[in-house]
Amino acid sequence: MFEVCVQQSFAAGHSLRNYRGKCENVHGHNYKIEVILRGEALDATGLLVDFVEVKRRMNEVIDYLDHQYINDLKPFDEINPSAENIAWFFHRRLSEGLDSDRIAVAEVKVWETDVTYAVYRP
Repeated sequence: MFEVCVQQSFAAGHSLRNYRGKCENVHGHNYKIEVILRGEALDATGLLVDFVEVKRRMNEVIDYLDHQYINDLKPFDEINPSAENIAWFFHRRLSEGLDSDRIAVAEVKVWETDVTYAVYRP
C-alpha cells in the first residue's frame, strides 16, 4: 500500500452554532490541512498521484474558504463549520474526479491550532 501526504494552510473565520462557550463568538484560525491519499498501484511514471495535482486540487477548496467567514458558505450555512465538518468537506471535494479504482482519500486532518486537530476517515 502506498500513501501520499500533502499539507496546506489557510486563514478563515467562523462561529459554532448551538455551542456554549467562547467558540460561539466569531473568531478565526490559521487552519492547517493534511490530506492522505492511499492506493495499491502506481501509475506508469511510478507515482500514486502527482504532488502537484494534489496541491492544485487542495488549493481549489482552500480558495473557496480562505479569508472568508465560513458560516456564510455552502454547506456551512446549514452545518456547523467545525474542524470535523471542514475535514469531511475537504474529503468530499477532493474525492470528486479521482481515479477511485486506484486512489482513495484515506484521511483528512484539520488543525485549528498547533495542538488541536480533527480527522475524517471514510
